[in-house]
Amino acid sequence: MKKVYPTAEAALKDIVKDGMLVAAGGFGLCGMPETLIKALRDSGVKNLTCISNNAGIDGAGLGLLLETRQIKKMIASYVGENKLFAQQFLAGELGKEERTFDGERYIMERGLVPDLALVHAWMGDTEGNLVYRKTARNFNPPMATAGKITVAEVEHLVKPGELNPDAIITPGVFVHRIVHVGDANKRIEVRTVRKRPAAAATGGDI
Repeated sequence: MKKVYPTAEAALKDIVKDGMLVAAGGFGLCGMPETLIKALRDSGVKNLTCISNNAGIDGAGLGLLLETRQIKKMIASYVGENKLFAQQFLAGELGKEERTFDGERYIMERGLVPDLALVHAWMGDTEGNLVYRKTARNFNPPMATAGKITVAEVEHLVKPGELNPDAIITPGVFVHRIVHVGDANKRIEVRTVRKRPAAAATGGDI
């Protein structure tokens, strides 16, 4: 079965639909499947429920789908850097279902089985075996194994047998489609730098 597709748009073309439950890998901005998210946005699907560590930021990641109002519900563990998400959440446009039992209010939680999982890997082979680097390893592996259909974007695509078996994190059996994206855009979510002493900042004494 051929798993490699020429573009992200082609990889998603016949599987995306309105109302899907979509999982996206990445930790903050590290290892998010940005190319696949852009293709999902461009597909025009709407009323999505998205599962991710975060909701992206303004203008990047899942933030792109928030801007176009394609996300109806967001399930995330950290949303501190997306002002648009905070606005939509506080306005009641995004939220979780509540249930009342014996007069007490509870948030409804169920096991999450995404219709589609989007992940980003540093390296993969044409059989779908994936290797992640550093922080990108946090949420991409569990998302990859959770989806009914998993689509992976990889920076370096190699032939079967070229990956060190001990380095493979997600076995190809979990990955249905692959797109080669080349070197990814390495974003910095919050740049924190130490202030330079006044003398160093001005070049010091002459």
